[in-house]
Amino acid sequence: MANSSRKPWHEKSCNMYRGSWVHDISYPLYDSSACRFIRKEFDCLMYGRPDHLYLQYRWQPNDCNLPRFNGQDFLKKMKGKKVMYVGDSLSLNTFQSMVCLLHAAVPDSNITRFSKNSVTTVIFQDYGVSVSHFHSPYLVDVEKEKFGRILKLDSIKDGKTWKYIDVLVFYSWGWWFRAGSQQPWDYIQEGEAIVRDMDRRVAFQKGLTTWAKWVDSDVDTNKTTVVFQGFSPSHYNGRDWNEPGVTNCASQREPMSGSARPGGSSLPLQIVEEVLSTIKKPVHFLNITALSQLRKDGHPGSYNGVRPMDCTHWCVAGLPDTWNELLYATLLHQK
Repeated sequence: MANSSRKPWHEKSCNMYRGSWVHDISYPLYDSSACRFIRKEFDCLMYGRPDHLYLQYRWQPNDCNLPRFNGQDFLKKMKGKKVMYVGDSLSLNTFQSMVCLLHAAVPDSNITRFSKNSVTTVIFQDYGVSVSHFHSPYLVDVEKEKFGRILKLDSIKDGKTWKYIDVLVFYSWGWWFRAGSQQPWDYIQEGEAIVRDMDRRVAFQKGLTTWAKWVDSDVDTNKTTVVFQGFSPSHYNGRDWNEPGVTNCASQREPMSGSARPGGSSLPLQIVEEVLSTIKKPVHFLNITALSQLRKDGHPGSYNGVRPMDCTHWCVAGLPDTWNELLYATLLHQK
């Protein structure tokens, strides 16, 4: 259990992202079979994952204790407000985790769900709280024109919708490196210049800089809380952990041992931290990368119902619940 001698989680000296994973039989926070909002690719137990140990780990910061997620408390504090996750399928991973966490707290509540265009929304009617996912892998625009689909590095038309949301949680990274048939654009545009391609890391930095300028120019942070979530690591080919002979996340049952020490050592983190440092308005960095790198066991693997092996997304219930516990702590601190 949590150590009562640690500092309160809300003290500035508490680094929520530096710590380790501990076994805790009081987890998971909900039964995934009772949550009807999970995309099948993330529902590992439904597709026969035989081990359940991966569900029973709690993130323990070194210097403090995180508040346990309390769905009723979240709904009461967010009464009448809108929460939106903006990003790709990893953002969807986090959105579905949040909906399941809240549903478990108020299973008999009046809950409605609908989808329109790029947005899926679940409304907890008794509290007037909506939780949405807006599919926008690049954050900047992709538009179809006469000569093809164009990734526009300096345009965010969807921001007209986003800026009226009370809590925005952004995520972007993985789609910037898609190519061939998986690439949803034909050209890249910046200003008047249109090119076939460019260094994807440079493109990511330019697109994220456009998003950062949009936050400063368009978002009233007195009314809207803006969060940017650090990138989610995959565990293919042993690249993300040092274990000879391990080629993917198959048959991984436990987290890596040791502690996570968040920092900007990897290129995407360096880019994100550099861009976030330019924003004048308050943006909370949910720095989940290092703690997630330890969770090679949390991916669907072959238990995803769609592809032979998925070491990119995460099981729900599972690791994304911790991301939402960290978000919950961040939002509590704001109140």
